[in-house]
Amino acid sequence: DYWDNVEFVVKEAAKRGIYMALVPVWGSNVKKGYVTSQQVAKYAKFLTDRFRNQPNVIWLNGGDIRGSDSTQVWKTLGNTLLATDPNHLITYHPFGRTTSSRWFHQEKWLHFNMFQSGHTSYAQDQNTQNGSQYREDNWKYVVEDFAHTPAKPTLDGEPSYEEIPHGLHDTSLPYWNENDVRRYAYWSVFAGGCGFTYGHNSVMQFYNKGDKDANFGPKTEWEAALLAKGATQMQYLKKLILSKPYFERVPDQSLIAGEIGNKYDRLSATRGKRYAFIYTYNGRNIPVAMGKIEGKNVKASWFDPRTGTNQPIGTYPNQGTQAFDPPGERKDGNDWVLVLEAL
Repeated sequence: DYWDNVEFVVKEAAKRGIYMALVPVWGSNVKKGYVTSQQVAKYAKFLTDRFRNQPNVIWLNGGDIRGSDSTQVWKTLGNTLLATDPNHLITYHPFGRTTSSRWFHQEKWLHFNMFQSGHTSYAQDQNTQNGSQYREDNWKYVVEDFAHTPAKPTLDGEPSYEEIPHGLHDTSLPYWNENDVRRYAYWSVFAGGCGFTYGHNSVMQFYNKGDKDANFGPKTEWEAALLAKGATQMQYLKKLILSKPYFERVPDQSLIAGEIGNKYDRLSATRGKRYAFIYTYNGRNIPVAMGKIEGKNVKASWFDPRTGTNQPIGTYPNQGTQAFDPPGERKDGNDWVLVLEAL
């Protein structure tokens, strides 16, 4: 039956080292009044009885909905999941341009925050109901989440998907591409995000040509889209971050000497004790305040987010200010990571 199939998929994912973020009930169904707090408590126990022994499950409370809508249902669901399955992580899937911390940060069941930066561009204005929205500046949600205590990990659970139109619904507008996907990923992770969610318009709906119920103007069949440029480039961010001690890494914009920049000009910096990474989306000059990491001298190199390869630059004294000019001309999508390593 349905649940046998879900269990089969979860187990097959586990064999391949894949974690499954399971959404118990979608937000619209709760908003329409189909599910009460009493029902969701019984349902959550049913789910944990079936899946608590699966090692690769993460519970994803909510479902693209503001926590201010049907709040008690979401709290009951979260509390029941925690009580009946204390060994799995739980978070909350909020509505576009909101973050789970605005409603549930102090809840014991919320182990880490999730925000949905959404699919709108700088030029597209949206209703600012229930707090701030930042459009393409998804790094601002990380800053907002880290302003709460106690500190909890956070990540972008739904940024703009590759090959989806700006704002989702108008297919005459430009489509987000692999450059945009990389920018969202590096901006949010360098700001302190614990990870990043990649999405593709065709893959998320298993689009095939001729489908009459397709949404958001998909162009590529889903099997081909599995090898989309943005999808294949996500591994390089993970490779870079895990190449250094992970748990000592912090965001640190003081590495930048001078203008940090706005929108696509923004420089994003993060560091550990003996290394630093600074990201530029458009290849602008990077002025660095040296001496922020250990070491008398530092080795500098360029990391290419498109290929995962490194280009050595040279060795520099770890003091004063040093400017670094990325390869290529300055333009959006000519993104690079300046890597500094203590010697």
